[in-house]
Amino acid sequence: TVTGVDVTDNTDPCNVVITRTWTFTDSCDNSSSVSQTITVTDTTAPVATNDLSDITVNCNVIPDVPTLVFDDCSDDIMITDFNEDNSFDGTNNDYEIIWTWEFTDSCGNIGTASQIVYVNMVDTIVYESDSRCSDDGIIDLFDYYFGNDMSGTWEVISGDTTLNGSDFDPSIVELGDYVFNYTVADNGCLSTTEVTLNINDDCIVLPCGSENVKISKAVTPNGDQWNEYFEVTGIEDCGFVIEVKIFNRWGAMIYESNNYQNNWNGTTSKASVGNADKVPNGTYYYILTLKNSGLKPITGYVYLGTK
Repeated sequence: TVTGVDVTDNTDPCNVVITRTWTFTDSCDNSSSVSQTITVTDTTAPVATNDLSDITVNCNVIPDVPTLVFDDCSDDIMITDFNEDNSFDGTNNDYEIIWTWEFTDSCGNIGTASQIVYVNMVDTIVYESDSRCSDDGIIDLFDYYFGNDMSGTWEVISGDTTLNGSDFDPSIVELGDYVFNYTVADNGCLSTTEVTLNINDDCIVLPCGSENVKISKAVTPNGDQWNEYFEVTGIEDCGFVIEVKIFNRWGAMIYESNNYQNNWNGTTSKASVGNADKVPNGTYYYILTLKNSGLKPITGYVYLGTK
């Protein structure tokens, strides 16, 4: 009984050849031998040892693509293919990223690995607000956007209006608040700018000076629908409160109103002419005060007659 002797040929590390030889000699010194060839072929694919379990993250903390680490039995590993399948569609929906690798060792054995990253969407909102006059002209909403991506679309969130691209015309809408937003993709997340515009008429100069006040010169309450009342006009949109005092020729106050509504037609609110409800025809003196106007009281004369 003899033990074989091995001779190993490592010239090709992917196919190691072992020659095992047994030599026999009997008591008469007669010898013979027998041999066996064993070829050890590397057919085992390399294996990545990273933890490539599926993970769930927010879109603003997506990890970098991992660098693969391989088992000790593999050397000279080459990454032959890498693919990232990203289902992000630019909307406010969760999505997923799938990383896949293909790699080979020096013996041509091919291995694969993959990892799924489930991504929760985050929308970062920047709020902007402004007060604009209806006479300001066309407003470009991009004036309120401080990013670089202008490929998105502005949308009306609140208010009865439409947009022409990013242009908003305040002159064709009712006064009040209008809300718009603009959303674009930002490194796998969303970035939204929300703009609230208060449209007012503060810039419109109303005709509220003393030169705009129109006061009746005559009152003829005879039923012909002309000059039926003592009227103060021209300042209806100014928000003034009208105070009126009317006096007869002797200086007696015959009528007074702290919130005049253009309704005096000769009636008396003072018992200055006996017990009569109507004052006689004639010329009367008035003092007109426009509260909240900053204007001095206006005085003058008005004729009251039936013709």
